[in-house]
Amino acid sequence: MQNLFIGKGNLAASPEGKWVDRAGGTDKFFVASMRVMFGRYARTGDGGVEQVGGFWREVEIFGQKGQDCVAHLRKGARVLVIGEEREFTAHDDSDNEVQVMKIVAEDVALQLTRIESIKFAPARQREEEVEA
Repeated sequence: MQNLFIGKGNLAASPEGKWVDRAGGTDKFFVASMRVMFGRYARTGDGGVEQVGGFWREVEIFGQKGQDCVAHLRKGARVLVIGEEREFTAHDDSDNEVQVMKIVAEDVALQLTRIESIKFAPARQREEEVEA
């Protein structure tokens, strides 16, 4: 990873996912997209904390991790994003080309802020154990 990005932020909306055709092939892969606000905070004179800035980024994550993000993350969730910041060319509403910064995530982890409960799925058995 050439341009490592690590940041904590909040989801603007629940992640959305779609299946995309792989270039030049017949198979597909899953991509989840989400918009995240990475805030900057500072201490106030009375010992509190206030937001003093920040930035929005589009975040994409692929495969099973992307499917898990769509299944489990919701608007407002606090997440840790680890990935690579990349520049893309896109088109605005007037069809003009614009440069867009996105984070292509290697991992998106739910932070435990505002979590009331967690329910773990049973451990998956390996194929050998199932076949035996």
